[in-house]
Amino acid sequence: MQFDIFELMLSAFKKHLQELFPKTFKRRVLLAVSGGVDSVVLAHLCKQAGLEMALAHCNFNLRGDESDADEAFVLELADALETEVFIESFETEAYAAGKKISVQMAARELRYNWFKELRETLQFDHIFTAHHANDNLETVLINFIRGTGIEGLTGIPQVNEFVVRPLLLFSRAHIENYAREHQLQWREDSSNASTKYFRNKVRLEVIPKLLELNPQLLESFENTRRHLQQSSKLIEDYVSVIFPKVAKQEAYGYSFKVKLLRTLPNTKAVMYELFKTFGFTEWDDVHGLLTAQPGKIVYSKTHRLIKDREDLLLTLLPSQDDRKYTIKEDEEVVMLPMGTFHFELDEEVEKTEAGTIFIDREKLQFPLVVRRWQQGDYFYPFGMKGKKKISKFFKDEKLSLPQKENCWLLCSGQDIVWVINYRADARFAVEDSTREILRLSYTP
Repeated sequence: MQFDIFELMLSAFKKHLQELFPKTFKRRVLLAVSGGVDSVVLAHLCKQAGLEMALAHCNFNLRGDESDADEAFVLELADALETEVFIESFETEAYAAGKKISVQMAARELRYNWFKELRETLQFDHIFTAHHANDNLETVLINFIRGTGIEGLTGIPQVNEFVVRPLLLFSRAHIENYAREHQLQWREDSSNASTKYFRNKVRLEVIPKLLELNPQLLESFENTRRHLQQSSKLIEDYVSVIFPKVAKQEAYGYSFKVKLLRTLPNTKAVMYELFKTFGFTEWDDVHGLLTAQPGKIVYSKTHRLIKDREDLLLTLLPSQDDRKYTIKEDEEVVMLPMGTFHFELDEEVEKTEAGTIFIDREKLQFPLVVRRWQQGDYFYPFGMKGKKKISKFFKDEKLSLPQKENCWLLCSGQDIVWVINYRADARFAVEDSTREILRLSYTP
């Protein structure tokens, strides 16, 4: 019986790897090993499958002597498997307090940041974690209870960047049976028995009740999850088709025609799919932008959606970069964060192109300064009489908020020479008496 179970699970594991992750047999793999039964079984299966592997263990220092005993156990496991092991100790509670996040979230961040560092530094190809079918069910139920879209009901991905989860095929019962049949030793985390953690409460109280209603819950869940995954991929395909039709790439991000969005069937659902990857969560507010007054803004942690006249504008949150950059005399090419400036003397004024102006070099006071515009700035727009505030110029030009925020000025002393890429200042224009004509070109 023991031999049959070993062959069944090992062959299923190897077949699973061969079908989904065939390159792992020729790559270096780092296994995340806590010392619990899941990660111990994963380590043994990988060893039996002949993978080139090493172990990585995080000591989060959350359970005193128990945490240290887990670390010692993983060191012994590495010796038994004759494989390399990496250990890292974290002050998890201090990290959580500093970032004002939960201890569980802190542990997750610390763990995956360290895994990524190990992978890049030591050139591992994949990180294997021991998530299994029960973890998948718990994750979906947690997402469902808290509220989620279809992607939250599709479960843990088999692959997420460099992280691979090869045990999702197996249930916790499969894993524990394998461990008992092979008399494997593992560590029990005492915190797993505490229902103060939401996930544990779902595992220990919710799922047993569901199993009473349906003993085949895991199988039913897996079938449903596959259907939802297929539906999710169908939606992704649909969005990938309509995105280039409704979105226009701009220097600051994307613009979306409000009139076109309104014509789409199931507009609110489509907007959810269009903007969910940018971190938005207030979907009534996002949808409400279609009928909002110009200037209304909805924020995520990383982006914002702005209602402009006829468009929705998607941008990153604005930078607070108020730095000033100087350009010395006689520099011909100057590369700055916002773009590149080319200076050259010319014999005559040619027809100007976008991004090019001609100015009287002798009127300039060096060094020139490149800075963002500020409230109260004014200039003398070329082709007009008198001066005008920059803010009024923007309004007349019908510039959007992102265009205003990304506008830079070229200044000589206290005077504006050029509202870059928009209008030059008449005070520096070439005249009949000009002796040196400077051609200035700018490329974003």
